[in-house]
Amino acid sequence: MKILAADDQPLILKSISNKLQSSGYEVFCAGNGKDAIRLYDEHQPDLVITDLGMPVVTGVEVIHHIRNVKKQDTPIIVMSGREDEDTIVNAFKMGVDDYIEKPVGVKEVQVRIQRLFKHAPLLPFTEAVADNHVTRTIQKKCIGVVIPCYNEERRLLTKEFSDFVYSNLGYHLCFVNDGSKDNTLAVLESLSRGHEDSISVYNCPVNGGKAEAVRQGMLHLAKDEQFDYIGYLDADLSTDFKDFDELVKTIESSSFKIVSGSRISRMGANITKNSAREIISKAINMLIRRILGMSFQDTQCGAKVMTREVAENVFNKKFITRWLFDVEIFLRMKKYYGEKDVQDLICEQPLKRWIHADGSKLSMKDSLKIVSQLGHIAIHYR
Repeated sequence: MKILAADDQPLILKSISNKLQSSGYEVFCAGNGKDAIRLYDEHQPDLVITDLGMPVVTGVEVIHHIRNVKKQDTPIIVMSGREDEDTIVNAFKMGVDDYIEKPVGVKEVQVRIQRLFKHAPLLPFTEAVADNHVTRTIQKKCIGVVIPCYNEERRLLTKEFSDFVYSNLGYHLCFVNDGSKDNTLAVLESLSRGHEDSISVYNCPVNGGKAEAVRQGMLHLAKDEQFDYIGYLDADLSTDFKDFDELVKTIESSSFKIVSGSRISRMGANITKNSAREIISKAINMLIRRILGMSFQDTQCGAKVMTREVAENVFNKKFITRWLFDVEIFLRMKKYYGEKDVQDLICEQPLKRWIHADGSKLSMKDSLKIVSQLGHIAIHYR
């Protein structure tokens, strides 16, 4: 059985292709509508799966080519992140056989495909028995996540990272080795091996600090146009992936350009902090709010996601501090979008869980230096 899969996001396209091939289908992949039309004419597939929002030649034009130009009744499944009723109704009017809204489980996609092949026996699922309980989801958008690492050999939760990308097709984790002196780089390379599509390693030979490591990783991912959103997360997973995914869902369904996690203690949330740090944090946050002129509760949470456009604009120049780059990000946003408009472009979203991890690189002595660094920031961005 031959299937043509068309999507302009390679990360999602390859995930779909690998899954279908492992189930015994012959798959032809097209990264744009023009190639999809060419491959359809060359191979006459038994089924077409296409996205709608491809550039230049769209999925709508691919459907038109099959139904109106070639006048073929080849089964067509639209798999798209567009979920408005008019789009779905128009797709069915054009002659598609099924419409799948992303995010969607891989097994559901398999069942929908097999349902359309009524003339053929169903191909078996190929998930290992041990993985039957794991839900693998094709994401609505492609998300790149930068994870800065400095001497993290003993703290890296490698299984949590590999399990996450296995279950969430459309996420890509970019680990930035910030000149580590231990075996962090070797651990990261081992983690990436065999998962290069979803896990990559960006190596900085010299330690430049967290700000520069995150900046390099963000700019590296921003070059890849398949990413709709790019964010960053601490290597110790003090903010877990469930919370990060909630940040992504918020930015997907809104007009915000940055969604920032916030470690606000509240009922129903597991927020654990070192008590001394908490006292210092409250004092520092008061200063930060004065400098920003915005009512942030927690700028320094290490979990943020933003549009690729914002990443390109706010990370294009080096930060003047090693630890307070989050404050600089919001000041750069304020300068770029204007003091009035920026208020509507940033969302601060409370986390459900945040655990202070032992072995943090930021010492109490560093915390005391922050006050003078904030003064430097205030003068620089005035």
